[in-house]
Amino acid sequence: MAAEPAAAASGIFPDTYIAALISSGAVSAALPFEDNQLQPASLDLRLGARAWRLRASFLPGAEKTVADRLEQVKLHEIDLQAGAVLETGCVYLVRLLEELALPATVSAAANPKSSTGRLDVFTRIIADGAREFDKIPPAYHGPLYLEISPRSFPILVRSGSRLAQMRFQSGLTMLDSAALRALQSREHLVSDEIPDINSAGIALSVDLQGDSGGRAGALIGYRSKRLSPVINIDKPAACAIEDFWEPIYNRGSGQIVLDPNEFYILASREAVHVPPLYAAEMRPFDPLVGEFRVHYAGFFDPGFGHDRAGGAGARAVLEVRSHEVPFILEHGQIIGRLVYEPMLARPEKLYGAGVKSHYQAQKLKLSKHFKD
Repeated sequence: MAAEPAAAASGIFPDTYIAALISSGAVSAALPFEDNQLQPASLDLRLGARAWRLRASFLPGAEKTVADRLEQVKLHEIDLQAGAVLETGCVYLVRLLEELALPATVSAAANPKSSTGRLDVFTRIIADGAREFDKIPPAYHGPLYLEISPRSFPILVRSGSRLAQMRFQSGLTMLDSAALRALQSREHLVSDEIPDINSAGIALSVDLQGDSGGRAGALIGYRSKRLSPVINIDKPAACAIEDFWEPIYNRGSGQIVLDPNEFYILASREAVHVPPLYAAEMRPFDPLVGEFRVHYAGFFDPGFGHDRAGGAGARAVLEVRSHEVPFILEHGQIIGRLVYEPMLARPEKLYGAGVKSHYQAQKLKLSKHFKD
């Protein structure tokens, strides 16, 4: 029988507690749940049968439903049961198969799945009455919708496709700087001997040298190509890298210029470790430090980079997009911060151990949709 969360505890729900939410009806679905929807600290969310192309993104606002607002902004309806292509530069909305009836002590947060972010597919969850994206307040009862905007590649999706994931939590959970320093000392969260830690989290920097030790010629990243074929979201290892990506090599300068509105896949200089009793998240980059966005898909599960889960040396893969102006990115420049949160209990299965994990022990790695 799934474990029940402790009423007074604060932390992130592990897989067994999420199973308990499903058993109690706090999380329900229009179709039966699939076994592999449960991740160590999150639940994969599935697209429903219908999508709508929108003329603009929106939030419903307090005491308003998504369905009511949808009537004002929808352009046309799309049947996803047989599959449909979502085009770049367009905004779509899909009602998800999952719904929530959360207890008063449980809130939720959503993020794109890792593979979604690495395809430059921008997604965010919208709930009835929401005044912000991806955040579900305690005691929420109602449907969930996913806004989808492919940026670089058109994608083929269908009912049941998974583009987003959701975490559940009780209380305020983020570790402060003192607790984070203590955990770094015990668990070696990142490979730097003296990491940059403050109230916003633990810093990650970008690797622009590759595996050559700084010599020219090493692969350091990829830039998306324009006018690429369609990617089937549900078919791993089906796409040729050269049809979608231009490789970027170290030229010995220790820097690259990010072109406006281009999409890049890069890797962190540091190896990252998420111990079994913690979860981590890459928070949005501070725009005061650079004109670019890093990491659409921010969740790191318990066990990521953990030695005993086969993850020694796991890097964070970075989804990078410059904004309005070209921006010079230097090797070792801080590009984001990881925050860590305690789990309410150890997950039954860790990332990379007992869970099919495409990105454990990764260095620079594209999404699972591309052939190695």
